[in-house]
Amino acid sequence: MRRATGLATAAVAALAWGEWLNWRWSRVLVGDRAGTSTAVVVLGYRNPRPTANLINRWRVRAGLRSVTDADSDVDADAGETRVIFSGGENGAGGTEAQLMADYARSVLAFDGTVLLEDRSRTTWENITNVIPLIEDVDRIKIVSQPAHALKARAYLRRQRPDLAAKLVRAEDYRVGEWLLVKPLLALYGLWTLRVLESDERTVSS
Repeated sequence: MRRATGLATAAVAALAWGEWLNWRWSRVLVGDRAGTSTAVVVLGYRNPRPTANLINRWRVRAGLRSVTDADSDVDADAGETRVIFSGGENGAGGTEAQLMADYARSVLAFDGTVLLEDRSRTTWENITNVIPLIEDVDRIKIVSQPAHALKARAYLRRQRPDLAAKLVRAEDYRVGEWLLVKPLLALYGLWTLRVLESDERTVSS
């Protein structure tokens, strides 16, 4: 009984830790900037198949729900919000960006403004290549798993601090979503975020 209780306690602690860390990452390097135009940048995940895989389908859904302002719950004007899918060749004759756009259009029936960035192979390239597509907006949301999105925000801060000042929170974190795998995502996130500086890990006020 004592061993079972200990294992249950450890499991609950691991789930809570994973939940907390992903929540925290979703709130780093973002502000509360106001504005009428928004770019939602959805980062692709390696996808060597002709249709969007599980990770990319989730990222598309998170991107589309990020079109709605998280603070006001008011849909942004379709003419003022663009969704940018970013990802290069997927090994199946297409690109991650196109696969995600196709899923958004054909499955989720999204009819807003969509732009494609289809040359990137790394997160650094994702940011470099979307910069020309986001320079003229008031607010920028970057969508991925929380640790990956944070890494991308840090890269934007390094490349274009002026644009990083426009970063606001996306809807890529929700309580309980991916709950059972969040401890694994947290462990992987700690590993991948080791490249960040201490001031790039600070939770925004």
